[in-house]
Amino acid sequence: HWNMPVILIERSIMDTIFDWLDKKHLKYNDKKLIEEAFIHSSYVNENKLYKHDNERLEFMGDAVLQLWSTRKLFSLEPALSEGQMTTLRAQLVCEEALAAYNRQLGLWHYLRLGVGEEKTGGRHRDSILADMFEAFLGAMYLDQGMDAVDVILEEVLTPAISRPKSEKVIDYKTKLQEYVQGDTRKNVHYETVHISGPSNKPEFEVIVLLDDIILGRGKGLSKKRAEQMAAKDAFEKMVK
Repeated sequence: HWNMPVILIERSIMDTIFDWLDKKHLKYNDKKLIEEAFIHSSYVNENKLYKHDNERLEFMGDAVLQLWSTRKLFSLEPALSEGQMTTLRAQLVCEEALAAYNRQLGLWHYLRLGVGEEKTGGRHRDSILADMFEAFLGAMYLDQGMDAVDVILEEVLTPAISRPKSEKVIDYKTKLQEYVQGDTRKNVHYETVHISGPSNKPEFEVIVLLDDIILGRGKGLSKKRAEQMAAKDAFEKMVK
């Protein structure tokens, strides 16, 4: 009987994402899918048990987040203009904001990283936490639909709408697209041309193109950041 307290303590420390979901009264069916949202590429490299990291789910979550936040901003009273919605959405779903929501909800505890990534502070890196948050939204959407996403985002994103926003968050990708479309009906697209640095802290180099013409280049510690820097480079050249 002397062992009992130790077992209880261990159990309370070793809670899982499913304990978190139970506390929020959120249902789940496909446990494997939800676990996948927390698996970073560095973990897959070291654990052959897992075949997939969370990048595909992040792609899905990004779309879910855009739709949810757009619908939310569209329904605000008094009504916002398209430009106001664009700026506010960019601030609400930027990397820094998504990482903050992740920390606020305590989801980062369930992130699975490779040993090297863990040692170099990956668990506290905004780009990794933002991607994981999107992947989690993607998994919950696929498993339970928009209602589950609603519960999660109402807790963190809705209160953020009324908070004062930092001026430094400018969505250059949207600004560039709007500028280009004012002149032509075409879309710009982004390509990663180079990845350098160690595997646990890669730096991405991205170009932004219109047809086959390179408009700008940018570098960043995440693909999203590099795309923003490329858009900024192109935008500043074009408006000169």
